Amino acid sequence: MKPAQAPTPLLFERSEAELATLDALPRTVWLGALTHSQGALVARLQTLLGLRLALTRASLPPAASWAWPQPVIAEGFARAIAALELPRYSEQRPELADSVLQSLLLHSDLIVDYLDRGASAADALAMAIEEFSRDWKDRCGALDELMDVFGDLPKHTRWDLLRGLRSGASWQEVVRIRRLLERLPELVRIIRRLGRAHATDEPDPARRNSAPHRERAEAPVPRTRSVRIPQLPGATRGIERSGRVARMLPAEAMLLGHPRLRLVWHARRAERTLLTYEDDDRLEEDVFEPVPVWRPSRRLEPQRRLELGPIILCVDTSGSMQGGAEAVAKATVLEAVRTAHAQRRACHLFAFSGPDEIVERRLGLDMQGIDDLAEFLGQTFRGGTDICGPLARSLDLVQDEAMRQADLLIASDGEFGATRELADRLARCKAEQGLRVQGILIGDRETIGLLELADDIFWVRDWRRYGNSQSDSPVHSKSLTAMYFPGTLRTPENRERTVSGAHASAVLRGQARNDADEEGRQ
Repeated sequence: MKPAQAPTPLLFERSEAELATLDALPRTVWLGALTHSQGALVARLQTLLGLRLALTRASLPPAASWAWPQPVIAEGFARAIAALELPRYSEQRPELADSVLQSLLLHSDLIVDYLDRGASAADALAMAIEEFSRDWKDRCGALDELMDVFGDLPKHTRWDLLRGLRSGASWQEVVRIRRLLERLPELVRIIRRLGRAHATDEPDPARRNSAPHRERAEAPVPRTRSVRIPQLPGATRGIERSGRVARMLPAEAMLLGHPRLRLVWHARRAERTLLTYEDDDRLEEDVFEPVPVWRPSRRLEPQRRLELGPIILCVDTSGSMQGGAEAVAKATVLEAVRTAHAQRRACHLFAFSGPDEIVERRLGLDMQGIDDLAEFLGQTFRGGTDICGPLARSLDLVQDEAMRQADLLIASDGEFGATRELADRLARCKAEQGLRVQGILIGDRETIGLLELADDIFWVRDWRRYGNSQSDSPVHSKSLTAMYFPGTLRTPENRERTVSGAHASAVLRGQARNDADEEGRQ
């Protein structure tokens, strides 16, 4: 009796299994693959899935392994994709790989249209590949420009909107500011050191803690020693020649009774050659000898420098910042965005001018973030200067859990002043949370307002050169306020005493050294 045969799978079950690839492809890809003039549906879907996985891994399968389209068509498009280096752009970017596959579906589907217009098969294929290459050559130019500006390609970006973005005047300003950053390497270094999320191996002289320490020292240790004292009455050890009459041998004493030999005795005594008993004794005494030891102590040691935390920017957009100062301020914002994107950090911007004139943005490199950045970099600065509003909002922001490790960067010409209450609040935030405030001085001198807010100030001395002027700063030092009016600074020392002439001279010498160091670095 024959065994029963397994039932044949139903047609719809077999078709459902063949179309299971649809679940692994995004809708934007499989929607264009369902109705297509080249090849069979199942082979087309499987090839698209394999190409998508390969492109996101920065590779391209050989055309011979493609199950779709025809080998001659696959070979032509594979050469075009490799020549454009599209796998390099789509690595870890599935949305860009999907754009490549959609373009491949579109241009390969146009081959039949070229044939209907009277073109030969070879010419139709060449036209489709040429259009594909022309389309992606322009897109690759946009991608290269994005990588040049931001250091890396943003993720989850609408690549089809790039052409409209690059055509605007604001984007050209972004590119110009990116070129400006190449002339400000010190500014780039300062921005990358912002944040307090992770400790580095580099010491931070500004942050010192009292730490336990062992130091080498000498401690007196008592020790008993035995000292031999010659000629001290004690033990008789032998016979020696000396001038000691009390310990001479009897044979020497007999010479004294002879009328002539007594002269010999006197001669021997004078020469200290009398035969005498050798006596000595040993004394025990306690002495203290220094011994090297390690003893515990405490000393101030620099902590490890912190970086890689969120960045809060307060950028002065007042009318006094027009020209070269405006360009440097925009370069500061662009570099902060580049750094935040490269190191996966949050970046928050407060652009301020007059009272209640504050633009607040959370900068990122999605499409909306790029539009906001281009809009900010493309605008012209105008208005007054009021630091109190953005500074108060910044202090509120660092209370959020996500921003507690942030550092504050102020980019301004320094022509502002904070209220006493706000300056005290900032000082408390520094002491309690470790907030650090860095200043970018885009002007000719430090002002009282900037000095009492910033922990460190970096002076962009040649800021005029980044505008229309090519002249340097007309002053010899940025520290004119600290040099000539040190008593005006709102510090605890100046609140308790008047600055003396000796102290002012010391301030002058210290500022002169700092300015010399800055000029050497620049």
